[in-house]
Amino acid sequence: MIHVAKTVSYVLIPTSFGEVGLVWVWGESTPSIVRIFLPRKGLTTKAIVHLYFPGAVRRSHEIIDQVCVQIREYSGGAPVVFSLENLDLMGGSEFQWRVLRENRQIPRGFVSTYTRLSDKLSIPKGARAVGWALAGNPFPLIIPCHRCVRVDGTPGGYGGGLRMKVALLEMEGVAFDGRGKVSPGYLW
Repeated sequence: MIHVAKTVSYVLIPTSFGEVGLVWVWGESTPSIVRIFLPRKGLTTKAIVHLYFPGAVRRSHEIIDQVCVQIREYSGGAPVVFSLENLDLMGGSEFQWRVLRENRQIPRGFVSTYTRLSDKLSIPKGARAVGWALAGNPFPLIIPCHRCVRVDGTPGGYGGGLRMKVALLEMEGVAFDGRGKVSPGYLW
């Protein structure tokens, strides 16, 4: 059997929040998305991609193009339901995937807290661990880790920055009060 090295490919997706990077490899029979990068202040998305995946080649595929269209539609406010079908779920720990799967259940227009998510997973006092698992989400937007906030209703951290997290939540219909906290009634 000959082992063929996988070529790492990427696309850059212009969105209303800035350029998003989608990194993929050829899987068993279809492309497999290995990472999504959100825009960061001070670095281009292309530079971020090459920092984590040196030698990555810019190219696409019809399945990848479909995911890019969904990401653009989502960033424009459309209620897109993303599939996990083309995600490479091999990275990360079992604990992280438990957290990400539970987080994915939070409906559009609602938030949960890190504490509530840890309670749903039967992890007493696990809010911090849940937060770290979400911080390592390799597929932001597709797995909506922005829908988890602090117990006091403040947004907490986000890889794309606080402004992006608040903008994503507002775009999904979540309201904030005058103190920057999620308004009552949006808690799942």
